[in-house]
Amino acid sequence: MSRHSSRPAAPIITLYDLKSAGPIPQPWAPNIWRIRFILNYKRLRYRTAWVEFPDVEATLRAIGAPPSASRSDGRPIYTLPVIVDPTRNPRAPQILSNPNNIAEYLEASYPARPVFPEGTRAMQTLFVHYIQEVFVKPLLPIMVPLSHQGLPARSQSHFRPGAPGYASPHSGSGLSLPGPQREQAWRSVKEQFDFMAMILDKNVGDGDGVVVCGNEVSYADFALCSVLIWIQRVAAHDGWMRIREWNGGRWVRLWERCKAYMDEY
Repeated sequence: MSRHSSRPAAPIITLYDLKSAGPIPQPWAPNIWRIRFILNYKRLRYRTAWVEFPDVEATLRAIGAPPSASRSDGRPIYTLPVIVDPTRNPRAPQILSNPNNIAEYLEASYPARPVFPEGTRAMQTLFVHYIQEVFVKPLLPIMVPLSHQGLPARSQSHFRPGAPGYASPHSGSGLSLPGPQREQAWRSVKEQFDFMAMILDKNVGDGDGVVVCGNEVSYADFALCSVLIWIQRVAAHDGWMRIREWNGGRWVRLWERCKAYMDEY
């Protein structure tokens, strides 16, 4: 009789993420990091499935993932992150797209270690919307070309002018800007960080003065720290070295608070 168990391995969650260049993929996309943070914080078992840009739509259609949005003509848009969760029902796994939908699902399905402390859901939802729609906008001309350069060659060709959020690395944006224009772009970024620091400073005395909701990290902190990870991994010298000095080191303190949940599986 075999001494080894023949029982199949317990199913785990799969997180679909964008593949970067290099032999070992480095997760960088902020919307996907928001979900990775939640999985780590809730101590859920998961694995990462790496997908190149040209394969995203075909891969997601093949697994039955819902589109994350629709174009003006009604055609579906498929984007990452996507999770497949077979742990509750292996025969009918939950397949979700859109980071906000995924966050809501994980909170409802795995309520231990909540990322939405009681009474904060509406505020946090608004906070994350602000990060997505306003806070990151000045970063895009700098970060999108640099992110493009960090993709595998095949993905670079696919991520072409006209794609959502695209800015060409040769179009006079980001680090290709002349020095004065590049510095002006970073000044616009700093204005957003200064405003965010002013808002978060209102918590001083009512919490630890670092996180958004009192003393414990939450979804809002993960959304904000996901932007910091994007900058640190894609613009370590021109970006992260600046930001770590801003606002009295506030952003390094937030990074340190979230560091325990930066595992990559």
